[in-house]
Amino acid sequence: MKAVKFVSVTDEAVKLIEELRDAHGDLMFHQSGGCCDGSAPMCYVNGEFKTGDADVYLGEIAGCPFYIGRQQYAAWEHTHLIIDVVEGRGSGFSLEAPRGVRFLTRSRLFTEEEQELLKEQQPAL
Repeated sequence: MKAVKFVSVTDEAVKLIEELRDAHGDLMFHQSGGCCDGSAPMCYVNGEFKTGDADVYLGEIAGCPFYIGRQQYAAWEHTHLIIDVVEGRGSGFSLEAPRGVRFLTRSRLFTEEEQELLKEQQPAL
């Protein structure tokens, strides 16, 4: 069975993730549900942000676990998230903020083929 990825990352974002990993160690991401930077992906030292029953694990980007809040997932479950980086400082606590750049979530709707596959493959809720 072909697996559908719920989240992916651009080459530019991978470069930034590698720089942040070199500086801070293992990392994790959590897709914010509205606090701080709106709905920005937030990058933390792995384990610094406590996940729990209110979070959904979507997979990994550049070797880092990526989570989203359950309510946010319910609104975005029909989309593939693409993590990118853009110039400009965000207002949250994400590790990239002091560098004058911020992670940004872009998205696209899942294709019909992906939607069929998703019926068999949902993240653990």
